[in-house]
Amino acid sequence: MGNNHEKYHRLIERCKDLPSTPTAVAHPCDESSLQGVVDAAKAGLIAPILVGPVARIKAVAAKAGLDISGYPLVDAGFSQESADKAVAEVRAGRAEALMKGSLHTDELMSAVIKRDTGLRTARRLSHCFIMDVPGRADALIITDAAVNIAPTLKEKVDIVQNAIDLAHDLGVTDVRVAILSAMETVNPDVPSTLEAAALCKMADRKQITGAHLDGPLALDNAISPEAAKIKKIESPVAGRANVLVVPDLEAGNMLAKSLTFLAGADAAGIVLGARVPIILTSRADSLIARLASCAVATLVANARRASGGKVLG
Repeated sequence: MGNNHEKYHRLIERCKDLPSTPTAVAHPCDESSLQGVVDAAKAGLIAPILVGPVARIKAVAAKAGLDISGYPLVDAGFSQESADKAVAEVRAGRAEALMKGSLHTDELMSAVIKRDTGLRTARRLSHCFIMDVPGRADALIITDAAVNIAPTLKEKVDIVQNAIDLAHDLGVTDVRVAILSAMETVNPDVPSTLEAAALCKMADRKQITGAHLDGPLALDNAISPEAAKIKKIESPVAGRANVLVVPDLEAGNMLAKSLTFLAGADAAGIVLGARVPIILTSRADSLIARLASCAVATLVANARRASGGKVLG
């Protein structure tokens, strides 16, 4: 299926008048990760600080024909040290975003969550995919498909709020959150339906703010107006959701990859809930998805800057 990436181009366009976000890039030691950094910098989205084995980074750049002469470099001997030093750049105020290079995600996140030297806040860390799905007018946020394996109800409150805040940072004025399950009725034998109902009541009581919530909803009646009509579900969300909250990581991972490989979607990704947005890219990501991830981080960082540094998502 064709994808003209109109949604991603709109996100990138919104960053044109914003300053490039100083971004600590942890261990960009292969051509793919370093190319993504250079492309994002050329697009004016990030101002990279390259953290890792300097000789190795320079060798990769030379072999790939990439000009990194204008970027600050911070030497680190190995991948975990790269992660620690990249986090230190943020804590020192020299970076307003963190970006994964060619190290493992768990190495980067272990540096982020360290209690004394990391980037924790009172908010639970969570990941959002911003999906550019052909045939949909707007981007679709899916959470959490990468960080929280089997989140509790308490953790889902932060996961939902992080996604809502992200949607606002991206310029969405009417945020409609569907809490997904396998069905649209509350069933005591299906825990995700009970948690969905509780989250919706918490939104009614202003424990979750900034969006319309509905759930439990099956995927069809969350995104298809016809399916919602057939099931006689009437709400501001049913059939019109722009944020999908999945029951657990496995469901989210399968949903995101199904959209990617069966519907021709692209997936930009970001981790929220830390002091700064964290850009997680994959070697399999397209160029436009990498740029969109950086654009999302820039919009989040700008919103945080405008709020005086308060963690919004």
